[in-house]
Formats: sequence, structure tokens, C-alpha cells
Amino acid sequence: MGVKRILLPVGDYVEDYQVMVPFQCLQTVGHVVHAVCPDKRAGERVKTAVHEYEGDQTYSERPGHGFVLNASFAEVRPENYDALVIPGGRAPEYLRLQDSVLGLVRYFFTAGKPVASICHGAQVLAAAGVLEGKVCSAAPGVAPEVDQAGGFWVDIPVDGAHVEDNLVTAPAWPAHPDWLAKFLQLLGSRIEP
Repeated sequence: MGVKRILLPVGDYVEDYQVMVPFQCLQTVGHVVHAVCPDKRAGERVKTAVHEYEGDQTYSERPGHGFVLNASFAEVRPENYDALVIPGGRAPEYLRLQDSVLGLVRYFFTAGKPVASICHGAQVLAAAGVLEGKVCSAAPGVAPEVDQAGGFWVDIPVDGAHVEDNLVTAPAWPAHPDWLAKFLQLLGSRIEP
């Protein structure tokens, strides 16, 4: 399998489950995961939020945990990483405005390296201009942005994931088992029962 180095860009109010679960699971199988945030250093925290659809017109938001960054954004060199994971929540609203983050995303697509995006993470992909002609999943509220960026939003079950080339996407955190399994396949990881 080989240890892979994975970059995980985050920001305040990243969806709690969508950062904690991949961060921990990918390390559990032996990969190195660097969680970074623009203008923050290793040891600093970002706030997380728990988002839930509860029958209202949109999702609710509750405070999550303080997520500790384990690497400094300013020191990131994308060529030193094998893959990219973009969690959702409200953080993508901030990340998509950061040229440095958009440059990272473009690098991974140009290099053909595996990229995983979940929920509102597709906002970052759309802003980076990497969705042209690609089918991807995301939170339904992000569908217009995917389509306007030249991509094709696909409506899949909330616990499913979609793979196209080097990109694996999912609509929300209930997809973690399928999303992470498909991402691990893209990484060439092999999990034995």
C-alpha cells in the first residue's frame, strides 16, 4: 500500500464530522494527514460546527469541537502530497476566496492526484475552476455552483459517493463509509477484513 501524504485544508466552521472522521480514519490506516488553514500555524485551532437537516428549509448549525491543526499552511508544498481532501461545512465559503487554496486545488487536478470532496467542499472545486465537464456530488444547495462551474451535479443517496477520474465526491457525512472506501481505492490503499 505505501504510506500516502494527504493534505486537508480547513477553516473555521468546517463541518465537525467531515474533518474529524477523515482525519482520524486516514491516519488509522497508516497515512500521514496534514490539516492546515490559511493564516494559521500548527498547534492553532479552527472552530467546527455540526450541521443537520432537521426538516427545515436549510440545515441547522451547532457548535462542534476545536480542531487542532497539525501543520502550518505557509509551509505547504503541494508536490510533497499524494492527495487532497476537502471537507464541507461553512469553511469552504472562506477557503474559496483564498487564491493560495485555489492554487493547491488546481495543482492536484493538473497532477492527476486523488481528490476527495464532501458536501460544501465542492464550492472550493467550483471556485478553482476544476469541474468543467466533471460529474460530482455535493450538498444539494451547492448544485447550482457545480453546474455554473461547468460541472454536472449528480443527486445520489446521502450515504453514497461518486467517483470520476481522480475525484471522489459525496453529499454529506452519512456517506463516510462509501466515500472514504472509494478514496482509499484511488490512493491504492488496501484494507483487509
